[in-house]
Amino acid sequence: MQIASHRVVSLHYRLTDATGTLLDDSRARETPLEYLHGHVNIVAGLERALEGQAPGATLSATLGPDEAYGQRDEEKVQQVGRGSFPVAELTPGMRFQTPGEDGPQVVTVLEVGATQVTVDTNHPLAGETLTYELEVLSVREATRAELAKGHPLPEGTDHAKVEDRKVL
Repeated sequence: MQIASHRVVSLHYRLTDATGTLLDDSRARETPLEYLHGHVNIVAGLERALEGQAPGATLSATLGPDEAYGQRDEEKVQQVGRGSFPVAELTPGMRFQTPGEDGPQVVTVLEVGATQVTVDTNHPLAGETLTYELEVLSVREATRAELAKGHPLPEGTDHAKVEDRKVL
C-alpha cells in the first residue's frame, strides 16, 4: 500500500541541519513517527516527499524553510511580564508551550530581566534548511475515528468510544 491521504504512516527518520548536525533520530529513541497523511500532521515538504512511497522505501528529503517551519520573523521576538511563566527561576534557552493563534506554540526564553522576559515565539527550527533521512515502515488505512480526530490513535483504542455517533 502506498502513502496517500487518509492513511496512517509509520516511519523512522534522522533529522540534520544544513551543517550536518544531528537534531533528532527516531531510531535512537526507539520510537517511530506515526502520522495521518494529508491532515497537516507533519511539515508540508516532508509530506510531499513521502507521497506515493511504500513500506520499505528509504529516501532523503532536504527542505528549505518555506517547506519546513517557515522563515524566522523578528516580530515574533517579544517582551512579556515575568509573571507570565509557571516557574520562578527562568534562564535563557528555557522553552515553554503556550496557546497560540494556530494552536500550541513553543516559546523560547532569550533574556530575563527583573520584570520583563524577552521571548521568541518562532518555531525553534524556523529559518533552517533541514534534511530528513527516512525509512517507511508501514502504511495502513486510517480508521473512521482517526479521520474524525485528524491523527492516529494509540494501539488498543476502543474506536467505538471515539467515533461520532451521528444518526444518518
